[in-house]
Amino acid sequence: MQISEDSIRIQSINQWLPHKSKPLIISGPCSAENREQVLATAKRLYATGVASAFRSGLWKPRTRPGAFEGHGENALHWLVEVKEKYGFPLVVEVATPRHIEACLKAGIDIFWIGARTSVNPFSVQELAEALKGVDVPVMVKNPLNPDLSLWVGVIERFILSGITKIAAIHRGFNTWEKSRFRNDPLWDIPVKLKSIFPKLPILCDPSHIAGRRDLLLEVAQKALLLDMEGFMIETHFDPDNALTDAAQQITPEKLQELVSKLNIPVHSEDNPCRDIDHLRNKIDDLDSSLVTILSKRMEMVKEIAKIKKDCKMTVLQINRWNSIVEARTEEAMKLGLNENFVRNMLDLIHKESIDVQSKIIS
Repeated sequence: MQISEDSIRIQSINQWLPHKSKPLIISGPCSAENREQVLATAKRLYATGVASAFRSGLWKPRTRPGAFEGHGENALHWLVEVKEKYGFPLVVEVATPRHIEACLKAGIDIFWIGARTSVNPFSVQELAEALKGVDVPVMVKNPLNPDLSLWVGVIERFILSGITKIAAIHRGFNTWEKSRFRNDPLWDIPVKLKSIFPKLPILCDPSHIAGRRDLLLEVAQKALLLDMEGFMIETHFDPDNALTDAAQQITPEKLQELVSKLNIPVHSEDNPCRDIDHLRNKIDDLDSSLVTILSKRMEMVKEIAKIKKDCKMTVLQINRWNSIVEARTEEAMKLGLNENFVRNMLDLIHKESIDVQSKIIS
């Protein structure tokens, strides 16, 4: 069952998680290792004043057995102590209805659905049903694989269960291509998600995208420029000796330093820069010209398809296409355009041209 934008009731994140600072920061250790580690991290995080909520993993889904998998329900007591001492709302990952039951009983404030859970609609449906009638915020991390419809489906299941306090978390994607990031950000996917759910708050998880401390600032700044509302960032009082994801965790003090270096953009559509409207109007005109040119190009493609059909030619003429790509790319680069952008654009045009010709010839 698909849901329309008009039927969606999504509360602003500031209604259920007021910001101590801008942007919103949810922080804490990757996993709750012991009481001392949890409380020491919380104490130092509280002293920085930048975090609005405290997060930690209790049930850690590890790729292979034998790795540290968390202390589960036993660690809930440590988080409750954090809340009592420092007033942080608590954010915990849940993957089964039993996790939800234990967290609700302990008074956990916000749940997040992890990337490994988001890939399985059966698991998500069980969680959504377990939360029916429960007024608790839910944050949904993107699935491991770059599948926008799967991410949308997870969000829809929770909305249909009655959850109105809901947000998405962009943590990057597993791809076959090598990248300097642990998980490829593929920024176009959260942008498309925002176009589907304009009211949906989206946070970024720079820790899991970067996988390295030195890339956190770059990822966080990019997320802000794409109008994301804040971050879930892993902090640890002694990150080098963390039991999980040591390379991507930072101290609370380093988090404070990172936040101070961010350039916070204006989010409002009522931007005070008056010159922007004039330039946007010019872009609108150019976009209209682009659409007209593409339409004319496709008309030429249809004429070519008719000739190919009469001459019994194949649709794909790879030598001709390769020469087009090289010529157009060289021309575009002289004009200052990015090579990958031009090649990707040409690939899309070529794919559509092949589809149009194939339909005519068939």
